Amino acid sequence: MWRRLLMLLCLLLLSPLSARAIEVQATLDRSRVSLGETVTLNLRLQGSNSISRPDLSALAQDFFVLGSSSSSSLRIVNGSSSAEFTFDVALRPKRVGTLQIPALSFAGSMTQPLQLEVIPAGAGTASNSPNAKGNEDVFLEASAEPASGYVGQQLQYIVRMYYAVNLNAGSLIEPRLDGVSLYRIGDEVDYQAERNGRRYNVVEQHYALIPQKPGHIEIPPIAFQGETMDMSDPNAFFASSKPLSAASSPVSIEVRAIPTAASGMSWLPAQQLKLSLDGAPVQGDLHVGEPLNLTMSLEATGLPYEVLPALSLPTLDGATVYPGKKVTGTRRDAPLIVGQYQQSFAVVPNRPGTLTIPETTLTWWNLHNDHLEVARLPARSFTVLPAAGAPAQVAPATSVAAASSSVATPVTATAAPALGLPWHWIALGSLGLSLLSLLAWWAWRRGQGAVEVGDVGAVDGAGRLRAGFLLAARAEDSAEQVRSLLAWARAERPALQNLGELASMLAPEAQRAAIASLQRKHYGNQGEAPLGDMLAAAFRHGFVWRDASETMVTSALPPLYPFNTKKT
Repeated sequence: MWRRLLMLLCLLLLSPLSARAIEVQATLDRSRVSLGETVTLNLRLQGSNSISRPDLSALAQDFFVLGSSSSSSLRIVNGSSSAEFTFDVALRPKRVGTLQIPALSFAGSMTQPLQLEVIPAGAGTASNSPNAKGNEDVFLEASAEPASGYVGQQLQYIVRMYYAVNLNAGSLIEPRLDGVSLYRIGDEVDYQAERNGRRYNVVEQHYALIPQKPGHIEIPPIAFQGETMDMSDPNAFFASSKPLSAASSPVSIEVRAIPTAASGMSWLPAQQLKLSLDGAPVQGDLHVGEPLNLTMSLEATGLPYEVLPALSLPTLDGATVYPGKKVTGTRRDAPLIVGQYQQSFAVVPNRPGTLTIPETTLTWWNLHNDHLEVARLPARSFTVLPAAGAPAQVAPATSVAAASSSVATPVTATAAPALGLPWHWIALGSLGLSLLSLLAWWAWRRGQGAVEVGDVGAVDGAGRLRAGFLLAARAEDSAEQVRSLLAWARAERPALQNLGELASMLAPEAQRAAIASLQRKHYGNQGEAPLGDMLAAAFRHGFVWRDASETMVTSALPPLYPFNTKKT
């Protein structure tokens, strides 16, 4: 009986794992092939690294199933595991037309249906490639899609190498051309194709081609140099290999200049562009002196990150903006590259009220619709509350008196428990021991002379806070330096709310400069040098306050401006 219960318990524990949703995805390595060529159907399973063979019977109507292969992987990142299983199927179409790859049953789920365009054999051969019409052992085809575009627009440059012999070695020699950026994207695609009744193995490689000047541009041939060995010769193992070479025909493209409608602004010709701003608090309320961490992201399909504009926030009324970490990169996934730019900010409010981040716009050229579009970040407003822990406003005397008179009726309170209970004595004893330990530690530190506190002779009030700040200054912890400096300053100016107000109330330039450096290090992550010596030297003799009649100084930090945009 106990064994059955144990098995039932194991099933209950494992049931959440088996009920976990498994993601199945079906893709084709190409969406358009010639009759006689092969295409690879990729079935990818997320959430498992071992699975049975999928049901491929529905493919027999329009395809020859030539073979299959599988692979699995397991990744463990920060204790979280991720399994993936891939099943690749080589297919050869049976007829010309738009063929349907139906939904397939795989791992208890159904894949999404796909379409494949099959054209007559030879119809996809480049018209300017004479090698494709012969019976060579190796030949190359090259094409540009589309054959025309704007300056700065990414075009696809596709190279296909056909070979019907065993290659011992070989490499492609890519062309070099002034005024054109050309680099590989995606992985090589391998398949088979038929040309003039002969079957070839094909290696297809995509390139991102970005013209830098308008006009007619001719891309020179791309060349292949390699070696082959005749495996039918019984003495081939000792024979010398045979050199092989081939070259594609040149490819011409027409490049259009920047449209007049886009002149005078950043030229961003993209297939798609996304602009976002994340990090706002859910409740929408902020506090004075506490940073609001925001991240602005820009993603453009068809553009490298190098041409994307820098991201920034405008100067804000009632807050200081500190730029933080910047992350950039270009994802080279065929057929289009994706440029990414990400910038973080720390927005520090310096007074209560309403903080508004104005609308941000970025104009770009939509290549799908061939016209200007504007990406917008709508304005956002936040309620800024007084700093956490700031002293409450003292009510006027008349109000206090009125409040006192209004509470004339006695209120019966719940009687407090007697102190005779044991836990109360334990609590009082612990508190007494803590106070004795604190006094003993302070006496030892004072005897050692580890902290320079000037002529302060007591540890109470501002003297204790001053000593605590000087200790924190040496520790190089910016958060503790900010906290201890504000605590010390509020002992002398209770209404003080943040570092910005503190700097405006101080007379010496050295003290204001030290606070500015501390703000940059704490909020902006700017890699400031250690500030311990500067802070200790600036505030060793205490605060030197301005006269109330003096004008407040402005921040020494340069203002931050938004990137160049244009609204429509």
